[in-house]
This record gives sequence, C-alpha cells and structure tokens, in this order.
Amino acid sequence: MSERDEYQLKTPESVAADPEAIEILRMWWSNGEPVMSVKPAFNDPLKFGELLAYAARHMAHGYAVRHGHDEKQAYNRILQGVTDVIKADNVQTVAEPVTPTGRVQ
Repeated sequence: MSERDEYQLKTPESVAADPEAIEILRMWWSNGEPVMSVKPAFNDPLKFGELLAYAARHMAHGYAVRHGHDEKQAYNRILQGVTDVIKADNVQTVAEPVTPTGRVQ
C-alpha cells in the first residue's frame, strides 16, 4: 500500500486519548473490490447500522470539502450506492486465513 502521507488516515487525538475507544472497521479498495477487517464490537447490530449512517454523513461532507460536491447530493449518491448493493443481494463474505499470531496469511 503506497499513499502519500498527506492522504493517509490518522487516528483522531480524541480517540487516541480515550482508553475506552474501540476500532470497529478498516476498509480498503483493492484489486477492484472492497476489502475490510471488521470487529463486531456491539451487542446489538443496530448500533453498527447507526455507525454506517454517521459514516455516510461524514463522507458526504468530505466529498463537499475535498471535491466540491454539493453535500446533500453526495449524501444521496452514497445512499443510492448502499441501496444498489443491498438490492443486488450478491455480496459474498470471503474470510482470509489468519495465522496463530492474528495476521492474515
């Protein structure tokens, strides 16, 4: 993975200072498809849905700031993408093998 330092995601200071913070999801676009590492940390999956809704709002804001998109239109496009994937109903979960040290092989 090679990305200019200015584009690398950083841990927010408020998260680094919070001993109760939990990393739940990491996502990449790799070889033409989404790849992620997930931790189902909530007892109720509804909370993860709420997290995704927050992420969609924040990403729409990012598109407005970084690419000049209208924030509301960007949000609606994000929701359309989510809807399209849900309706397609063809997403397969592929788990990569994990070594005894916890690293993916």
